Amino acid sequence: MSEGLYTVVMGIRDFLKEYFNGFWDYETPKMMVIKNRPLGVIYRAVQFLVITYFIWYVFISQKAYQQSETHPESSVYTLIKGKAEHGEDVLDNVEYAHPPEGVDVISATLRREFTYDQRQGTCPEHFSVDNANCTTDSDCLPGLPNFDSHGIRTGRCIQYHNHPFKTCEIKAWCPIEEYAVVREPPLVQAINFTVFIRNSIHFPKFKVLRVNVESPTGMKTKKYLKRCHYHEENAPYCPNFRLGYIANQARENFTELCRTGGVIGVFINWDCNLDLDPSHCKPTYTFRRLDLRKDLADSGYYYRFAKYYDKNGVESRTLIKAYGIRLDIIVHGQAGKFSVIPTIISTVTALTSVGICSIICDWIMLTFIDKNEVYSERKFDEVTKEPTDTIRTEFSFISSYGSNHSDLSDGVPL
Repeated sequence: MSEGLYTVVMGIRDFLKEYFNGFWDYETPKMMVIKNRPLGVIYRAVQFLVITYFIWYVFISQKAYQQSETHPESSVYTLIKGKAEHGEDVLDNVEYAHPPEGVDVISATLRREFTYDQRQGTCPEHFSVDNANCTTDSDCLPGLPNFDSHGIRTGRCIQYHNHPFKTCEIKAWCPIEEYAVVREPPLVQAINFTVFIRNSIHFPKFKVLRVNVESPTGMKTKKYLKRCHYHEENAPYCPNFRLGYIANQARENFTELCRTGGVIGVFINWDCNLDLDPSHCKPTYTFRRLDLRKDLADSGYYYRFAKYYDKNGVESRTLIKAYGIRLDIIVHGQAGKFSVIPTIISTVTALTSVGICSIICDWIMLTFIDKNEVYSERKFDEVTKEPTDTIRTEFSFISSYGSNHSDLSDGVPL
């Protein structure tokens, strides 16, 4: 074996031996009192921050002494109520609410567009569709698919109704919507429609069931629900919400919603401290527009449906495009109750974290203050064998400007 290789092998062996022997060493902290005002201020300031964090945030704000449950069982029942005069007709919830009785999603129709007497046949494609305009039949390939098309092309180029230009002929429900649509005025009286939202929430871990419906003392619930409207302070347990109130809380213009429609989220949050009586567990409501609405061609909320009938022996239909408000009911809930185990864990964590203060100050002392390495010599001692004589303990005081003790011959200027 060459001398260089032998040196490397021996070096590795010595390193492993030293590491193995050092692994079984026991380290114990040594107490020193450092008479240094800036270091003492830092130590107490860090202690104050750590203690404040655990008392205010961990225990008071986050309630770390409680056992919590964040996935409760919830059910939602919704119903839209109200009557509106629309032209010569009177509309009820059967005509404008879809579905009439919903769960966590329900919508109210605010404006409709009708295309009457559509039948299966051929008609010219609308000129706004890509590649719909033509001059000859060769411009219209039969059966050519198009995402925006209203039907299937026949391969003919025909005149667009009474206009001088031509478009490709399609086989579809004719006449097409863009050509024959009839628009109704918006249902502005819908601003006073009432949305009934009943929410039941169950925390199985704590066996607590709460409902967002509760009548005042001395009044029957059924009678109370017929006349109340939700108010955060005066009627927090009334589940009746006006559509106008919901739009206002979501910072939306109701007239604009009638024109384009929109999706609004109704967020019900249950934050329950079960160390108190369950009657203190009350829901809070927030409202927010969920769909994008700025400068988008498909912004808002609408859907299409048709009413089919037989006219002169031919199947016909009336196509209806309905704009409205869709309400998505989203429930969040959490509950907490005092428990010994999380209290012990949080308390031990807090006491342990106070030790960070000593680590930080030791690092500052040994890195920035210990210029002559006097502190490090006093702080770190190595005992290689068990003593035979009794060791007299010494509690040292080190001053910022020096010491008269025999253990420190010269002062350590800072």
